[in-house]
Amino acid sequence: MIEFNGNGDKIGLKGIKKNRLVLENFINVFVLSVLTGLFAGVVVTFYNVFAELGEKCSAELYARVFASPAFVPLLLLGLAAGGILIGTLVRFVPMIRGSGIPQIEGAARGIIRFKWYVTMCSMFAASLACVFMGLSAGAEGPSLELGGCAGSAVATVLRRNQLARRLQIAGGASAGLAVAFNAPFTGMVFALEEAFRSFSPHVFVCSAVSVIVALFTRNAIRPALSFGGTTFGVGYAFTTYAFNPVSPADCLWFALASAVVSLFGVLFYHLVFLSKKLFSRVTFLKGTGKYVIPFALAGAFGLISVYSMGGGHAFIEALGGGGEIEVFSLNFTLSLLIIVLIRLVATVLNMGCGVPCGVFIPMLALGAGAGAVLSQLFMRMGMDPAAADYLILVCMAAFFTCVVKAPITGLVMIFELTGQFVNFLPALMGVAIGYLVATVCRIHPIYEKCLGMYIEEEKLYERVKKEVVTVEVLAGSRADGEKIRSIIWPTNGLVQEIIRPDGVSDVADGEYILRAGQKIVFEGETDDIAELREYLYSIVGRPPE
Repeated sequence: MIEFNGNGDKIGLKGIKKNRLVLENFINVFVLSVLTGLFAGVVVTFYNVFAELGEKCSAELYARVFASPAFVPLLLLGLAAGGILIGTLVRFVPMIRGSGIPQIEGAARGIIRFKWYVTMCSMFAASLACVFMGLSAGAEGPSLELGGCAGSAVATVLRRNQLARRLQIAGGASAGLAVAFNAPFTGMVFALEEAFRSFSPHVFVCSAVSVIVALFTRNAIRPALSFGGTTFGVGYAFTTYAFNPVSPADCLWFALASAVVSLFGVLFYHLVFLSKKLFSRVTFLKGTGKYVIPFALAGAFGLISVYSMGGGHAFIEALGGGGEIEVFSLNFTLSLLIIVLIRLVATVLNMGCGVPCGVFIPMLALGAGAGAVLSQLFMRMGMDPAAADYLILVCMAAFFTCVVKAPITGLVMIFELTGQFVNFLPALMGVAIGYLVATVCRIHPIYEKCLGMYIEEEKLYERVKKEVVTVEVLAGSRADGEKIRSIIWPTNGLVQEIIRPDGVSDVADGEYILRAGQKIVFEGETDDIAELREYLYSIVGRPPE
């Protein structure tokens, strides 16, 4: 029987085999991704519900303490004890240090290995404890790590190879972020732009399926959940903002604000790593004593203003539509400045110390707060008040992009969180200026730098050595007919050369198309050469025994 393609051309037996293997690979990825999406959707949905409940409980607790100052010492003592407890847990489970995003990115790239059940349970408990204690803690970073753990669980339990495990970790991380924000495109773009830094079809399919299934799971669970009469079914969208048509003059104000807030982002970036350096010198209680500082200060900040607590969603919402914020009966601008400074110190200390909490929303809150301060100043200088909400949006985009250097993620996230797709030009302006300022100031992506520091601190490369492996591309394998750049290769490795069947060596570049019968000389860093060889076999096909 002769098969034809869509153009009426004959397909040989080799082509039929190749097409069937490709179909089987995509089916396997699809099934695994469905399971990852289900697991991530359930875990992350419950986590976010508890996080929202924690923010409400901590706000009520701090209000009661504020009304009865005699309980302030007891509150600070409890926070100090909580800080030592959390610090001890982080010491034994370093995967939960900070937001967990750098570690999951490292795991998705094959650099870091971890036990999914230990990391999942530890991050779930530790980050929720931080929320309940009133820290400036977002839920999106831990949600992302919990999703990555779900992906690792699926691949591990079903005994998939390392490539499948990496794909599922990235897909689960995407699903976790999407569930936390109720923002599917943000989750998908994260996997492509941040986790793999590759627009591979397999990464796209894996993240897309995981995100879709996870969001369906979330939307089925959340409306049915209620605690104390409160139903948790609302997403993160900022609904108080009003976006009116902007004029060319408004765009000049936006550009100036973006530049100023981006410089603020540069300051934030350097303060984070300065605090990391200073905290590394604290040896009290084997280093766990340093956690007392951000926890105790969180107590003081929470007593000053409720807007200093939590991830910052309520704070950003309060800024939209000309909202009012008051601290100690001071005017709006001064109150706003105090909260921005408090949140700056709190977020810097949390990241520098390694408190298990998210920083996505706290960073957006810093950008929004700085933008609101500038809008007050610019309105006195002649800016149209109707453009104030737009300016805050632009500043959020500029600050996030400057610090994270993920412009596409930042742009898509702003759209999904505001629910407005008509503000493309202002948001794009903020993203472009933020990226430009970061490049000029030589800012590295903050999660990349944090990942490098984590690898160095945990001495992950001490067990690694360079190995050279030669494998042959088999007909119908994943590599047969693919460009080198389209394949997810082992991390910290490079295709050195391609040897054709006639023995001639070719220079390997990203556009080179691999063919059956060619031999690939691959040099990589690994602590297990058998695992490296198995990974390559999953790409080029396993040779017959």
